[in-house]
Amino acid sequence: MMRCRSLPVLVLVLFQFSMVNSQVKVEREHRIKKNQFPETAHEFIQEKLKEAKKIRFYKETDTTKISYETKFKKDKLYYSIEFDESGKLEDIEISIKEVDVPEVSWSKITKFLNEKFTKFKIRKIQQQYPITSDETAETTLNNAFQNLLIPSLNYELMVRGKIQDVHSDFEILFGAEGDFIKMKESLPANYDHVLY
Repeated sequence: MMRCRSLPVLVLVLFQFSMVNSQVKVEREHRIKKNQFPETAHEFIQEKLKEAKKIRFYKETDTTKISYETKFKKDKLYYSIEFDESGKLEDIEISIKEVDVPEVSWSKITKFLNEKFTKFKIRKIQQQYPITSDETAETTLNNAFQNLLIPSLNYELMVRGKIQDVHSDFEILFGAEGDFIKMKESLPANYDHVLY
């Protein structure tokens, strides 16, 4: 009898373990109005939005959290600034090209990609300034808008790759020196159309 009681628990534990290890990024991003964006977050970046173009506000929901993001173009660069549900800064990302990544870092990144995938295409590269315990949100914001190459920044790549004859989309994070941090499989951007 004891064996039968523990079987459902074991199945549940194994299911949760497999879900954690799969690391599939399931998120949905939809555009919102400015008045639906956290007021504290908007006040924090208001100065940086002066002379910005194509300002858009988004709410992003995934399996673990809700966040808010504003995207815009300023000084020929495309920015994305993400906040948590309370309006606290999480990270700032700038869309960049391969030539913007230091050569030593890029060689480590491409080595990883060549070893991981039999075939791949880089769809997007972002220079990411995450909030760290060593810096204030204001410092992180200023570093990003000065486009500084500092040790705490990351490179986030959106990659379409082939592993064992299966093509998938991945979000891969590397440190400033090009060292691998983490990789998540992500659903295609138009996946919502399939679900709804």
